[in-house]
Amino acid sequence: MNAPIEQTPTGLTQVDAQHRLATHGPNELPEERTGVFKALLSYFWGPIPWMIEIAAVLSLIVQHWADFAIIFVLLVVNAAVGFWEEFQAGNAIAALKSRLALDARVRRDGKWTTVPARELVPGDLIRIRLGDIVPADARLLTGDSVDVDQSALTGESLPVSRDSGDTVYSGSVIKQGEVDALVTATGSETYFGKTAKLVETATTTSHFQKAVLRIGNFLIVVAVVMVVLILLVALFRGDPITETLQFALVLTVAAIPVAMPTVLSVTMAVGAKTLARGQAIVSRLASIEELAGMDVLCSDKTGTLTQNRLTLGEPYLLDGISKEETLLAACLASRAEDEDPIDAAVLAGCQSVPIDAYDVVKFQPFDPVHKRTEATVHANDGGSFKVSKGAPQVVLSLVENADAIRNRVHQAIEDFAKRGYRALGVAQYDDVNGWRFLGVLPLSDPPREDSKSTIAAARKMGCDVKMVTGDQLAIGREIATQLDMGANLVDAEVFQDTSYDESARVDDMIEQADGFAQVFPEHKFHIVDVLQKHGHIVGMTGDGVNDAPALKKADCGIAVSGATDAARAAADIVLLSPGLSVVIDAIEEARKIFQRMNSYAIYRIAETIRVLLFMTLSILVFNFYPVTAVMIVLLALLNDGAILSIAYDRVRPSARPEHWEMRSVLGVASVLGISGLVASFGLFYLAERVYEVDRDTIQSLMYLKLSVAGHLTVFATRTRGPFWSIRPAKVLFLAVVGTQLIATFIAVYGIFMVPIGWRLASLIWLYAIACFLINDRLKLVAYRLFGSTRT
Repeated sequence: MNAPIEQTPTGLTQVDAQHRLATHGPNELPEERTGVFKALLSYFWGPIPWMIEIAAVLSLIVQHWADFAIIFVLLVVNAAVGFWEEFQAGNAIAALKSRLALDARVRRDGKWTTVPARELVPGDLIRIRLGDIVPADARLLTGDSVDVDQSALTGESLPVSRDSGDTVYSGSVIKQGEVDALVTATGSETYFGKTAKLVETATTTSHFQKAVLRIGNFLIVVAVVMVVLILLVALFRGDPITETLQFALVLTVAAIPVAMPTVLSVTMAVGAKTLARGQAIVSRLASIEELAGMDVLCSDKTGTLTQNRLTLGEPYLLDGISKEETLLAACLASRAEDEDPIDAAVLAGCQSVPIDAYDVVKFQPFDPVHKRTEATVHANDGGSFKVSKGAPQVVLSLVENADAIRNRVHQAIEDFAKRGYRALGVAQYDDVNGWRFLGVLPLSDPPREDSKSTIAAARKMGCDVKMVTGDQLAIGREIATQLDMGANLVDAEVFQDTSYDESARVDDMIEQADGFAQVFPEHKFHIVDVLQKHGHIVGMTGDGVNDAPALKKADCGIAVSGATDAARAAADIVLLSPGLSVVIDAIEEARKIFQRMNSYAIYRIAETIRVLLFMTLSILVFNFYPVTAVMIVLLALLNDGAILSIAYDRVRPSARPEHWEMRSVLGVASVLGISGLVASFGLFYLAERVYEVDRDTIQSLMYLKLSVAGHLTVFATRTRGPFWSIRPAKVLFLAVVGTQLIATFIAVYGIFMVPIGWRLASLIWLYAIACFLINDRLKLVAYRLFGSTRT
């Protein structure tokens, strides 16, 4: 049994903490990592690698050494490329996760400081408060009780109360209160260990990924049907079954989108790194894709639309109360080390108030339930009293003469609100007079300079921004008017006690509203739920522990700058800088990613149609294998390797939310695929019937045509207008041209095939380019027939 941890009033020294860190290790669970060699071997295991491996074995059986060599190269190269790209993506996500690591407030060398939670050691004195995720197992010290959410650990749906001497566990969330605690266990020695990771990697399958995978499954089914037809015909004709089976397997491998998982991973990782440079950390990669379709963003006001730089104005005072008395009470009811913006504004405005003669012996911080702070104060002359500041209605309820002064206080609040000021009630208690309401402090928080332009940009992109604020209706309406968001703000009180008959009316009101005022956390969840039921893709910003349910409920939860640990854990994206401009950048990036994947999907379907149908019809109708198994492997090797560069392609974000238009995708891909099929048979006819080229040479010609014309198709699919409307990224252009130059050298000099020479190769290039230009015009016609013509 471990020895009890001793408490030191001033906490540990830094030297002692370092010694204990060396003894106990970091405050984190050892992460089980797959070895590099084992990870690489995993790419040789699975349905697609098995098919390639069977094809290689069949090549050995029939002693086709060249086929075996090239198939083996395909297997190794696919594994190497997939491993490297996944490895790079994993490194990128690990780097992003490290930026979201927990911090902890700890007392070291007699001073409170903030350190990474992984550096905590047993015996550390820590302070935990509302919204914090408990960083280690700890025993609560003398102070108020706290409410703790242990649902992630125990499954309890309701928070539990913990008092002095009780233990709170690593991973639980402080829902109410503030207390100091002594760390008793860290890392793997904690009761539950670190049971919940704060940042999830890309394990969630989004609607977007599901659509892409459905396309992949469709291609596999088409490939299998075509291959079965080839095998049946081969058996009927009495062709060598081993060679036919080898060809069928290789053809299936070429048709199946082997590169699709890698393209997805690379594209997501590239997007995440781009957003990270813009101060937005992605905790769930799939959420980038959800952003592409987001059409409603519910945004916090304070600190997101406004500067969160509160300044204290001239207070409203009740009769017989001085300004100095009111400011002193407000100052004593604030605490600088909590880094609360309201406390900071009050303290900044009360610098001339003499507080040295007073000692705060007990402090109750603000929480969403009580909506006020309270401090017990001892004066140097021996007197004792209490002070409180917070929501005026709540502070007003403390005093006995509330009814007598309510109208004057409410009028003052309303006057401040009309000018965009938040109001703060201040009261003081002593044994003689009880609670006395002193006055109302106005706090101004002007809009951020970029908020107006950001909201306009979001609306131009088809994303409606709705303000969500806990402030009064008048304040919210004033700020919304300044930002041109519209004045149709709904008071969240209408959500209370809504009857069944009225729910439809309230739901319509929510959808039509420009924003919401006096919102509680449960209202946020309701707002998101209603908007989703109306068919919207909803984003929600938040910063508090009570925002977590709404952030989880939203299609894309966004924790704003300065959010609590609990909010960051629930969110899909964490903003490191204030304001909404980062979100607009994220929407643009998501739509770019969507277009890259849409281009890839059309390209892959078109290629599968043209290759599979051409192969199948050639074998069924002409009893001729237009390309060899090795040629098919070369096609797959060169084209799949280069297509990874589409993750870096230059695209223009759509002007409206993106969604899968499957009719358009399949329609355009089918037109391009059939056009390619016609072009392939056209070349076959010219070579065999017009110029009477021998069939071995025809196979080399067809290989080069399928390779060049096929890969040029990506330049047509990457735009919804003419191919020149958006210049391709240099990396994509060089990848395509580079691989096709390699394919040309292979055909010209006859590596694994009959050589065709430079003259014929040049003619094939001219033929392929002519086909590409025709395909690009056919694409425009297809978009007009099947769907959108957005560029």
